[in-house]
Amino acid sequence: MSEGRTVQLRRYRIVGGELEAFVDWWRSRLLPAREAFGFALETAFVVPETGEFVWAVSAEGDAEAFARIDAAWTASRERAAVFEGVPQRVEAMDLRIAVPAR
Repeated sequence: MSEGRTVQLRRYRIVGGELEAFVDWWRSRLLPAREAFGFALETAFVVPETGEFVWAVSAEGDAEAFARIDAAWTASRERAAVFEGVPQRVEAMDLRIAVPAR
């Protein structure tokens, strides 16, 4: 992670039997769209035993700047296109701003 960026940790519990399909969609459609919108992938992990997908995404600026770009992303046509026709595969999610351990 570079200085001057805010990181959001995103933890999803995926609907049973949908983890592989979710990861394929995330990798091929969601991640490229978010990167084109100004976000950067910090890391991503799958926890097969619990059906979880955990990733961290960052954006330039402080937490307020992150919230602005995230709100613009949420309301964007780009996001709508990525989700169009995709079944709901996320059962639960937890989103948190994360800071470096010192």
